[in-house]
Amino acid sequence: MLDVLLDSLLDTIKVIPYLVVTFLFLEFIEHKLSKKSKTVLEKNKKYGPVVGSVLGALPQCGFGTMAANLFSSHVITLGTIVAIFLSTSDEMLPIMISEKASAVLLLKIIGFKVLVGITVGIIIDLIYKKKDKEHISEICDHDDCHCDKENIFIASLIHTLKISLFILLANVLIGLVIYFVGEDTISNILLSKNIFTYFLASLVGLIPNCASSVIITELYLSKMVTLGTMLSGLLTGSGLGILILFKTNKNMKENLSILSIIYLVGVILGMLVDVII
Repeated sequence: MLDVLLDSLLDTIKVIPYLVVTFLFLEFIEHKLSKKSKTVLEKNKKYGPVVGSVLGALPQCGFGTMAANLFSSHVITLGTIVAIFLSTSDEMLPIMISEKASAVLLLKIIGFKVLVGITVGIIIDLIYKKKDKEHISEICDHDDCHCDKENIFIASLIHTLKISLFILLANVLIGLVIYFVGEDTISNILLSKNIFTYFLASLVGLIPNCASSVIITELYLSKMVTLGTMLSGLLTGSGLGILILFKTNKNMKENLSILSIIYLVGVILGMLVDVII
């Protein structure tokens, strides 16, 4: 039980630097940039899925939370946040490295996830075109922090504190659920050899906790699940990103759309990989 609380605290602390940087960036956009600069930022959104997918693949925690906040403030597109969520690997990379997995396998998995993120992200942005200006003020109104009257550093810290507390509580709750349910139980669910494995793996991947990617990766390295099953779980695993998206973005239809797209992509591509390979 104490381990759950400690792990939750450590996971939250890891995310804080990303939150500070994100909110400083958003405050700077809202209060300091000229209209011309904002127009340039808006025009370059079309490259978002490519840049987002590549950055999302880097071995770091917190990038998903950064993406969720940027999307909620209309700084990045729907396609970009989906690309980031799909390419994010969470704990997969360090686990595979520690288990001495081949560099070729690592590059194939990361490359696949990045390519999927870019492709799906671009397609979404071509279909879904929404004209919006960047508005950190929407988050400000939600948090009631009076950003327009505060120094941008103070306002950023207020946002960071509130989101960090939310993440900590969520981490504790999710950690307790996993503690009582048991990682072995989750593992056994994934071991069933039928078509529903892909649906289950994608569902487990959506759990906003590093345990999901750890379980899925370890099962694959132990040759207990297929490559496609693992990819189904890893494609949907975006860390705390989904959780923060539902916390900061008021448009629930958008949130559910993002969740559905990621889930379906994970299921379908996992199946296709096992059929083709």
